[in-house]
Parts: sequence; structure tokens; C-alpha cells
Amino acid sequence: MRSSPVWIPTLVLCVLSATGELPVTPPVPLDAPGPVLPTEVPPPEVPVTVLLRLTIDRMGEVSQVEVRQSAGVAFDRAAMSAALRWRFQPARRGEEAIDVRVDVPVTFEPPVQVHPVEPVAPQPPSFSTTVRGASQAPPPVAVGDFHIPVGQLADVPRRSASDLMLLAPGVMLANHGGEGHAESIYIRGFDAGEGKDVELRLNGVPLNEVSHAHGHGYADTYFIIPELVESLRVTEGPYDPSQGDFGVAGTVEYQLGLARRGLTASLSTGSYAARRLSLLWGPPEASEATFVGLLLRQGHGFGPNRSYANAGVMAQVELRVGDASRLRLFGTSYGSRFASPGVVRETDVVDSRMPCAPDADSQFFCSYGPNQGGAGQRHILSAELQSRLKRGGRFIQQGYVVLRQTRIRDNFTGFLLDTPPPDGARQRGDNAEGYYRGSTMGLRGRYTPGLTLLGQAQPLELGYVARYDDVRTRSRRLRDSGGVPYATVFDNQVRTTNLGAYAALRAAPVSWLTLRGGVRLDTFLFGVDDHNRPTGDREGPRLPDESLEAYGFFASPRASAEIRLTPRLTWLTSAGLGARSSDAAALSDAELAPYARVASGETGLGWRLDGPLALEARGAFFATRVSQDFVFDETVGRNQPVGASQRLGAFISARGTLQDRVDIQASLAWARATLPVPGGSAWKLWDGTVMPYIPELLGRVDASLRGTTRVAGQQVDWNVALGHSAIGPRPLPLGRYSAPIFLFDVGTRARWKAVELGLSVENLLDTRWRESEFNYVSNFRGPDAPPSLMATRHFTTGAPRTFMGTLTLHLDLQEDSP
Repeated sequence: MRSSPVWIPTLVLCVLSATGELPVTPPVPLDAPGPVLPTEVPPPEVPVTVLLRLTIDRMGEVSQVEVRQSAGVAFDRAAMSAALRWRFQPARRGEEAIDVRVDVPVTFEPPVQVHPVEPVAPQPPSFSTTVRGASQAPPPVAVGDFHIPVGQLADVPRRSASDLMLLAPGVMLANHGGEGHAESIYIRGFDAGEGKDVELRLNGVPLNEVSHAHGHGYADTYFIIPELVESLRVTEGPYDPSQGDFGVAGTVEYQLGLARRGLTASLSTGSYAARRLSLLWGPPEASEATFVGLLLRQGHGFGPNRSYANAGVMAQVELRVGDASRLRLFGTSYGSRFASPGVVRETDVVDSRMPCAPDADSQFFCSYGPNQGGAGQRHILSAELQSRLKRGGRFIQQGYVVLRQTRIRDNFTGFLLDTPPPDGARQRGDNAEGYYRGSTMGLRGRYTPGLTLLGQAQPLELGYVARYDDVRTRSRRLRDSGGVPYATVFDNQVRTTNLGAYAALRAAPVSWLTLRGGVRLDTFLFGVDDHNRPTGDREGPRLPDESLEAYGFFASPRASAEIRLTPRLTWLTSAGLGARSSDAAALSDAELAPYARVASGETGLGWRLDGPLALEARGAFFATRVSQDFVFDETVGRNQPVGASQRLGAFISARGTLQDRVDIQASLAWARATLPVPGGSAWKLWDGTVMPYIPELLGRVDASLRGTTRVAGQQVDWNVALGHSAIGPRPLPLGRYSAPIFLFDVGTRARWKAVELGLSVENLLDTRWRESEFNYVSNFRGPDAPPSLMATRHFTTGAPRTFMGTLTLHLDLQEDSP
């Protein structure tokens, strides 16, 4: 027996954007069989209504169902089971299909008794729908799980795609290596280095590099073209079962897409001979997932030894395979070379001993010599097949290949560490070279069967990962003069196999409570060929090579509970375990490989208002404990283990949008990271020595205002954007603290027809600031100078005020066609 039934479409169109974008045409139902009255409960005596929120994808299929207003578990389950079978003509922006969310009230009428000789023809169900938004992300697993559409905030000046991570609260980036060196990431109270504690992915492809010479987990995101980043998912903490290796402080995943169709050519030039050329093409007849992008960058940098040049191309195509599957093919190729100024001693700058002009600015932006910098290459191929199964199930399968090579040279201590050979030679310098060449092959997939449980559609997700790395990782010392290698620190050929699987379950036993839980299992097999063994031992001569194998295994359970306090306010509590795999260079033969374990918990509130004026606010407290942490060690130029660590923290974040005119986001985060007192209670997370380099306070504001005006009778679209970072004092070794940092960036643009002019200014107030700051012993006065044993501050200089002007041509856009 079916619910009674008249189809009443009441789809509400999205408002035409201020920038002239096409309006959104809502989805149109094509096939919507009515829900079956549940047999486990008596038929209703009066009409009952279940309010569903559907996500309708670009293929017109229902990919997700949520209950917004319950009529009881039995009726909820019946409504959702029917909704997963409905098909629509997809919503469109112009001619382009897009994802939308719709609210659907499904009403169950009491059964009507009819005479047997007067059959009633079946009819579709009775409900109405309202478009709520242009995209829909899966529900967060924690308050700190952010699905961040870039949207208008792409107008805020940014140097690279790495800066988009600043849209998540509690994130700071620093770079001591130059324009092309991976960013050091500070997130959630962690000094995550260049990736050791943050899992980074691009369209599902992992970016962290195992056993990298510059640090385990090294991940460079400079190759990502910022204009092609559609959104980010930043999960702060290990709360999602799909999070894998390196997800100690969290996971950052970039999702690519190009909303603007046609050809866009952009040429920028600015301070310090900076030049930038980008070409973007999106075929008008294809979806946002199909694009080609080219980016060329080069410049002299804002001081000595800061030149850079890089080039990259990214391309993706989305193809339909039958009626129920889509295939995405993605590829990128990138090459980069950059010079690095390295660190400088504060005392040398203050005393005007740097090899530059004696004025304050020249000394501040100076460097010791041209022997630091690096180069890198990265190539990725990926194929992802998404299939819609019967009863609403989904299966996603992805395979990828990654090739990369990096060489990085740096010197943090000058002439301090080298012990010259016993032939009267001088100290050769502490220059270090990290070399890495590797290839990665992998598979990943997830399966969501079309099931319902306790009124929750698609409650089960199963996933797996399989990754194989074959890498050569090497560290050597170089002479300060000429850069000739004189000693090998390590030289390893590493083969690592990571096999993992996870299961996640979601259940809603009552309408106001949603429970999520899951577990992830990971295994690692390491094979290492050490090519830097001694040529002799107590037994006599031997080969300088040795092989070893090791094995590691860990399980990571995760769970969360969401309580809907009001239709707009939710309380979400999450807990989970995560892990970081071992650096293969530190393993011994037949070892049960150790790994760093993290335990984390978080609780907080989230509030959301949909509509033309959309608002979202979140706030939470969290606590974290790590079994093995790392702190930067200047003698080796990378992070070294220091034992257990712990963190307490909190954050608040808010974002508001008004149609396509205003987009503002602000966040404030506090975190205290400490090394626990030996033998102290594990519950006293506030006790212990403060960990160096990690700022306790971080604030960020991004804002964009768009509008339209008329000049000489012609329509001109304009935009003004602001970005502001506030960084509190950072603790340094030996009880020192850095100064706070306040930076402002502004940008503006105007577009007339196909021509757009823009101007961006970074560090608007021309602040003299230190991007990275350290405190240790060094000797940069030369090989004959006696080294001082007094620790002093060292720093890398932050960029001064820089200007960049841009000319952009928008060609073959649909909105420009007659």
C-alpha cells in the first residue's frame, strides 16, 4: 500500500549573482515511485510527514539522504528507501549540471478503502522541494571537520595553493627554504613540519613522501594551481576512519574544479621582477570537473638568494561510462628550481656584519651566501571510477601513479659541526644536501551499500588503501666552497608497502541523535637497503651495503555523537586514535616497527543558517596526546624525536555569505603544546615544558566584497578583498619568545566585458617580520673564527610590501555569448 499522492513541484530558483553568473535551474523529477507504508507499525490515522534533505548530484541521482524532521523510525526508513530510488533531471547553472541540496516533505496519508471493481491507478508521491544550496558536503565527523568551498575568498591575495589552508582555524604557515620549498605547517598546536603530522591529499592522491631526506612525510603543494582548487576538506584531529598515515594533527584534501567555462588567460607582473602567467580552459559543454590549466612563475625574490622559477600543468576530464558511472582522469606535471637565503643570526644583523649595504633594510633582508636552495619535479596520473549501484549504493575505485624528485641544500649552523680530516685542512662547513627520488603506485576505494539502519540512509561505508613506494633517500654534507660532497650522513633505498582498510557506521536511534563510529587497520612492510655502512668491522673488511626488513601494524578506532539541540544548533563530541608510520631510515632488521600513536578528543557546538544570507559558526575544545613527537634540530636540519607530547586547545570560526556579493570568514584559535613531566599523570595535559616554535594564538580574517557599477553606460564588475593574519608570540628554546605578527593583504579588480584588471598588495603596512625564528648555537663568521657556545636567535625574513598587477582575458565564456 502506497502513500497518497499528488506531485507538487515548488522548486525555488537561486538568485542571479551580482557578477552576472547564470541563475540556477532547480532539478525536475523524472522517476519518483512513492514510498511504501511500513508494515511494522499500524497505518496512520492522520497524515504524517517526514522532512528529508536530499543531495541530488550532477547525474540527477540522490547521493545522500538526511532526516530533518522525523515521523518515527519506520516512516523515516520508508521515506528514505524511496528517496534513494528517485531520479531527476539535474539542477543546472546555465547549461552546466550542478549538485544541489533539496528539502523534501514526504506525507503518508491514511489508507483509502476502495471497491474491488474500482481499482485506483498508482500515482507518484506527494511532496514539495526547495533548493537550499549549490553544493553539499557530507556531514562533519567533528566540529573541527571543515568542508571549505573557496568561493569568493579566492579573491584574497595568496602566493600559492598552500595559503588556502589558512581558511581553516588554527593554521599557520612558515617557510625557511624559499619560493618552492614545502611550507612548514602549524595546525591544532602541532609543528607538523613539512607534512610529518598532516596527511595531505589531492583529489584522493596522497602527497606525503615516506622517509624523505628532508623529513618523513614531506609534502610540497606548490605544484597545485590555486585557480583550480574548488574546495578543501580540513579535518583537524584523527576522527574520520578514512584518515590514514600522517593524520596525527589532521588531514587536508584539495578538491579540484573549474567553475568558469571557456578560456581564461592571466598575466601578472609586480615587485622584484615577479612574473606569473596562467592559462585555464574549461570546455563549455563539459562539467566543472573537466579542465586544463597551465601556470608559469618566476622572479628575483625580495632579497639576495631568493630567485625562483617553476612551471606546471594540470588536466582532468570527466567521462560518463554508461548511465550509472563516471570516470575521472587526472594528470599533472611540475618542475621547480629555487634559491634559499637560509637563516641569519640576529646579532650579525644588529651589528651590521651581513655582506650587504650597512643600512637597516639591507641588513635585515641579507643572507650569508648563494649555496642554498633546491629543485623538484612531480608527475601524477590518476583514474577514478564512480559507480551508482542498485538501491542507492555507491562504489568508488581509484588508481594512481606518482613520480617525484627533490634536492634541497641548506645550512643552519654555518661552520660548527664538521671535524676536518687529520691533514691540517680547514673546517669545510655544515652545508647539508637532501636528495630524494621516488615512485608511488596505489589503489584506494570505498563502497557504500544502499542500506538503511534506524532511519538513516547509507549508514555503512567500507574502504581500503594499497600503496607501494620505492624511493632513494640520501643526505650528504657539502663543502661551503663549491658545494662538493665530503661526507654521507645516510643513503638508503627504501621500499614500503601500506595496506589498510576501514569500516564506518552511522546510526540515528532517535531523530535528535546521530552516532558515528568506525575503525581503521593499517599494516606496513618496510624493506631498506643501506648503502652507507662501514667498509670494515671487527671481523675485517666488509661491503658498504646492508639490507633489512621490518613490519608494523596498528588499529585506530574513531567515534562521534551528534546531538541536534535545535534545527540549527548541534552539539558534536568526537574521539579517535591515529598514527604516524616509522621513518624507514631508523629501523633495524626484523623489527616490529614502532609508530607514533595519537589520542584525541573534541567537543563543541555548530550553528548554521541557510538562505540568501548564509551563516555558519563553530567552536570547540580539544585535547591531544602523542606517544612520540618531534622538534626541529638545527644540527641535522630536520625534526628529531623528543618523546611524548600533549596539547590543550580551543577554536571559534564563523563564515557568512550574502548571495554572490559578500563572503567573510574569521577564526581564532588557542593551543598549548607541552612535553609532559616525567612520571607525571597523563591526565594533566596542562603540565610540562612548553614545546618550542608553536604559537599559542592564531587569528585569521578573509573577506571579499563584489558588486556591479556602470561607467560611461557600460557594466563593470568589481571586487575588493582583504586578508589578515595575527600570530601570537612563539616560544623558542631556552625560555625565549618571538614577537607577535600582524599582516594585512588587500586586492581589488574590475572587469569590463572580457577584460579584467587587478591589483594585489601583500603586507600592506610593510611590516618587518620574521617568518621563522629559532634559538641555538652557530658560527657563520667563517671556518677560522672561534665558534661561540652562546645560543642566539636566528630567523628567516618575511616578505616586505609587494605589489602585483594582473591583466586577465576571459574568452569564449557562455555568459559573454549573445
